This record gives sequence, C-alpha cells and structure tokens, in this order.
Amino acid sequence: MVCLKDAELKLISELLKNSHRSDRELSRALGLSQPTISRLREKLEKQGYINEFTVIPNFKKLGYHMFVLTFFTWKQGLGKDAKEEAVRWALDESSSVAPNVIVIERGIGFGYNAFMASFHKDYSSYAELMNQLKNSPYLDRAKVDSFIVDLDDQVHYRYLTFSTLAKHLLILQEPKKKK
Repeated sequence: MVCLKDAELKLISELLKNSHRSDRELSRALGLSQPTISRLREKLEKQGYINEFTVIPNFKKLGYHMFVLTFFTWKQGLGKDAKEEAVRWALDESSSVAPNVIVIERGIGFGYNAFMASFHKDYSSYAELMNQLKNSPYLDRAKVDSFIVDLDDQVHYRYLTFSTLAKHLLILQEPKKKK
C-alpha cells in the first residue's frame, strides 16, 4: 500500500463516501481548514490518486435488470496487438457491445485470463453480447462463462458503493499507527 499522509488518506476516504461535498463540508468533517482541503485535493488529483469524481446510480431505476460478470480466455498464441484490437472492438462506440460493457480487464483465476462487467436491460441484450463474444476471433469459445446478477431480485447482500472501500482504506492504515 502506498504511504499517504493521514490527512490525505482521510480525504480520499471522505470523497469515496460522497464526492459531491464541498471543500468547506469536507473541512468540517476532517477538522482541517478549507484551504488545506483544497490544496490536498488538488495535490491528490495532480499525483493521480484521484482519477475522477462520479456518482453510482441506482441501475435498476435506470432500467437495467441484469449485471453480468463474464470471464473469458484469449485464444492461444494471440499477441498483445490482437488483444488490444479486441478490446478496442468491444469498446468501439459503433459496436452494439460498447453500451453494455463497463469494464474489461486481464487477470488470473478460475482458469480464465480476462473478464468484463456489463449491465443489460433485458436478456436479449445479454444474449447478443454472448453471441458476439463466442463468435469473436480473439477468444477461446470454450472458455467464456458468465455470472448473472438479477437486479430485480428482492435479496441483495451489499450494493455497489464506495463507502465500504472508504472504510477499508482507513482500516489498512491503522496497523501502521500502532507500530
């Protein structure tokens, strides 16, 4: 974990909980002056600790009924350029895939080496994405699997928020203070 000053870490944590707050509100929450908060925020942005300020909407209210994690494996022998071309294809604005896909990342686990996350308004949107993936010249067709979350389900264990991550950041810092 990167060593940030206590005030910087607390500011990031507060911004994760609600990035809409003003520097004045943040200064009250952290017990620091408003100019100090403004300087810290600007410093964290310039150093790349803060990439963007955003909201997490209620996807169900926006009309989405499915959230899908799709795990896949690149074809054997596929080079870096071909993989980059595949990602560009998936994210191309003219592609019917792009509006649904929110993230594509490489990684390791469960016998796969990449995954994507997508939101869908209906099953046919999901089926179209899966059809395009399975017909892609870049992927191993036998190694494409999905985990589907029904956003209309009445039971949800923890919604997507950054508040939990904000608390986690501060917990990670605690052992260092005890030393």
